[in-house]
Parts: sequence; structure tokens; C-alpha cells
Amino acid sequence: MKLDPEILRAYDIRGVVGRNLDVKVAFAVGRAFATVVGDRLGHQPRFCSAYDGRLSSPELEKALVEGMVASGAEVLRLGVGPTPMLYFGVSEGKRDGGVMVTGSHNPPEFNGFKLIQGRLPFWDNDIQLLGTVIESSLFCSNKGHSQQGSVENEYVTRLLEEYDSDARYSVVWDAGNGATGRVMRSLTDQLPGRHLLLNETIDGEFPSHHPDPTVPENLEELIEAVKEQKADIGVAFDGDGDRIGVVDHKGSVIWGDQLLTIYAKDLLRDIPGASIIADVKSSNVFFDEVKRCGGDPIMWKTGHSPIKMKMAESLAPLAGEMSGHIFFGDRYYGFDDGLYAAVRLLGVLARSGVSLAKLCDRLPKTFSTPEIRFPCDDSVKFKIVEEVRRNVSGVPELEVNNLDGVRVTTRDGWWLLRASNTQPVLVVRCESWNKEGMERLRGMLHKHLIKQGLNPSFLIHT
Repeated sequence: MKLDPEILRAYDIRGVVGRNLDVKVAFAVGRAFATVVGDRLGHQPRFCSAYDGRLSSPELEKALVEGMVASGAEVLRLGVGPTPMLYFGVSEGKRDGGVMVTGSHNPPEFNGFKLIQGRLPFWDNDIQLLGTVIESSLFCSNKGHSQQGSVENEYVTRLLEEYDSDARYSVVWDAGNGATGRVMRSLTDQLPGRHLLLNETIDGEFPSHHPDPTVPENLEELIEAVKEQKADIGVAFDGDGDRIGVVDHKGSVIWGDQLLTIYAKDLLRDIPGASIIADVKSSNVFFDEVKRCGGDPIMWKTGHSPIKMKMAESLAPLAGEMSGHIFFGDRYYGFDDGLYAAVRLLGVLARSGVSLAKLCDRLPKTFSTPEIRFPCDDSVKFKIVEEVRRNVSGVPELEVNNLDGVRVTTRDGWWLLRASNTQPVLVVRCESWNKEGMERLRGMLHKHLIKQGLNPSFLIHT
């Protein structure tokens, strides 16, 4: 069997159900994963599996488990829930790894598999290796077994442990009909304060709005509810619950890099000099503020897998991405967990004694775009980034960072162009200290994209 190479992505396996992803693929992935991990460990592996609320997820998870069992794995099936619950099950159960069936923030027709070995990502070359094993059919033939189980109550208990304050906040929570819904209800029933839950019913058609908190229109319902309820804060999650979106009591969006900066300043009071990682899309404000507070800011590649690997390498207690992935090694397991990030944020607010809006007001002000994603075919997106990189390299007045995509710093600020590793899109962002500089940055990036045959009119008309 040969997989469509398009589904073997950098951080996971992801495709369109019925086109290049089905139960046969799921079964083959399960067989290959158990084979590879079992060979590495020298014994039959012990895994956890779980799945999100997409309509195709139950049957894909069933086939996946059958494949893992056919290659000798012992599998604890955790049922439907957020990806961080799977990570928790693997970590607390001292399992050899796990697989989450999820399409994450992609449209409903997508689905896929996030894989971990131990507490580290199974990604990049590992994923390509699965494709090779599947094509060769060189599977382990030991017989394993599976059983149903649950860690939901233990997971919620662990989340609750993080909140050690007497402060009672009014919070609006939006699951976006994603996989966090049931856990979110259990958590908020036990948290102090006043809690309003939106779209908690798990529904793979996502009838309320698409569960991607990086897109402003997906936060409109949350913003309206926060204002109506006069709530202190609003939080939203993506489809599988490993990312968080946040709005303050005014309804203003607090972007991922701003949120990370707030977490970082709080953490550095307890861990002076700590290394803290942010992805290449993050504001200069983060890097400047962490340095000002005595920390060691590290810029790294975007993506939950490379960030986790960098955390393990640098022993950083905190990391985050513009997209809302926040990773806590301090007092937690080092993985990205939207629900944990929400509870932790309430603790930060309690210790600060001021509102989230006030904490943000204390940060230096810039003119910046959000993370902007626009369609670009997978077959050409990396080529376009490479061509733009060639065009800006060697220009004396430009500082070019090739860590992930191309990040260009000028006297006005910086702009970024990178190809998404999870979607057929290009990602852009610009940031300047003043309005005029922002216009010049937008114009420069616009010209480079026009040269590549694109029409990024949003850069000059927004």
C-alpha cells in the first residue's frame, strides 16, 4: 500500500476523508506505528488512543487501534476528548506513546493523526518512515490487545490543581463544538467563579463557527457574550483543544504572543533567568520584554513538534506560538493544552491583582497585523518562499532570518513570509513601531508577492 505523500506532513498525518484518508490508511498507520516503536523499544509497545468530535473520527480510531493491535501493541482507548487529555494519559500512565485522531483546526472534511513516542513528538522523518514501512508492508506480526478506559476525571482533577487562588472570576468559555466540550463542562462545574459555556456540544459539523481561535470572526460570538455578561475574560479553543484564544473584558483579542509575554513575566518572578521560547511569528515585544525581565528569549520554528523538541533540548519551562499553542514545562508536562492555559491564566490574573486588559496595556505598543493566512497550493508554497528569500538575501539594509520561512527586519520593523506545514496556505505577518513604518513594510512584502504571481491585495487594503 502506498500513501498519498501529501498526507505525510511535518507534524502529523493529515488528509481529506474519502480522498486520501480512510479506514485502510488508519489501519496501516496503526500497524506501522506499533512496528516502528516496538522495534525501537525492543518490546511490545503500550499506547493510548483518543479521537476528536469529527464525524469520521470514531471509525478511523477503531481502524487505527486494530492496526496497532495487529502489530503487537497494548492499547488503552480513551474515547472522545481533547488532544491534551491523550497526552496526559500517556504521561501519567507511563505509556510508550499514543495517537490522537484529529483534524485539529482544519475544515470538517479533514482528519488525521497526531503521534507521540513517550512524551516527545513523533514527527518529520519519523512520519516519513511510517510511509516507507507501509509501502514495504514490513509489519510486526505480534498479537496485542485493546481495552476501553478513561482518564477524564483524573485529567480534570489535574487541571483544577493549578488554580490555588480564592479569586472568583466571571469567564465565558467557547468550545466551538470541538473536542473540549465535555471536559470543559466538568472543569467549570468545579472551578470557583461564574462561568458561561458556549457551543459545548461536540459536533463534527461545527455549526456555530469554525473552531480556530486565530481567526477573528471565529471569536465574534465569544466577544459578544463577554460584553453582555460583563465577564472578566473569554477563552476559546480549537477543534482538538491544544490551542487557546483569549479576549479581555472589553472584547479585545489577546493574541498568542501577547499571552505568552504575560505568562513569561509571571513565570520569571519564580524562575529568574529562565529560557522562554516563542515562534518566528511572534512580536518583538515578547523578545524585548523577556530580556528586560531577566529571561533568555529564544526564537524558534513554528509548529507544536519543533517547539516541544526545542523545549526538551533547552530545558525551557515555557514556550508558545502566535497560533495559541502554549507549552508549560513549569508545574506541567511540557505539552500544549488550551484548558490548562486557561486555568493558568486565571492564576496569573489573581496574582497580578489587575485585569487582563491592564496587563496588556503595560506592554509596549506596536502596529501589527494578525497572523494572516491566504490560500496557496501545497505544490508551490515552499518554492514561493524560497524565491522571496533569494530576492531579499544580500540586500544591505535588510536583516534576513531564515530560521523558518523568511523573516526580514528593516529600520521600520519586520515582516514574515512562511509556508504552513499543516495547510495549503502561506502565512504573513508585519510589525512596526509606527503607522508609517507599517505601511512601508506592507508595501515591501506586497511587491515581493506580486513578483511571484500572487495577488495579496489584503496587504494594502486593510
